[in-house]
Amino acid sequence: MFYVYVLQCKSDNYRFYIGYTSDLKQRFASHNAGENKATQGHQWQLVYYEAYSIECAAIKRERRLKHHGNTKQALMKRIKEMLGLPSSKFPER
Repeated sequence: MFYVYVLQCKSDNYRFYIGYTSDLKQRFASHNAGENKATQGHQWQLVYYEAYSIECAAIKRERRLKHHGNTKQALMKRIKEMLGLPSSKFPER
């Protein structure tokens, strides 16, 4: 299985990170251990993930979320509503 996931920073509720991996548990642990430059220095919680049986599908979805504003905006709105955060208070980073 391959996963596209969204992490939320524990110290800044409006900071999120999007990624993909084949081992979600290990990747999540590496983010919190500071082994990823983009997320080091913060503790993270997993707030969303999607599972794919084909790696190229997960890569395509991750790229779409990172580089297509409307796609990312729609997902982030859903996630913020699920978390009880105002969806338009702060822009996504």
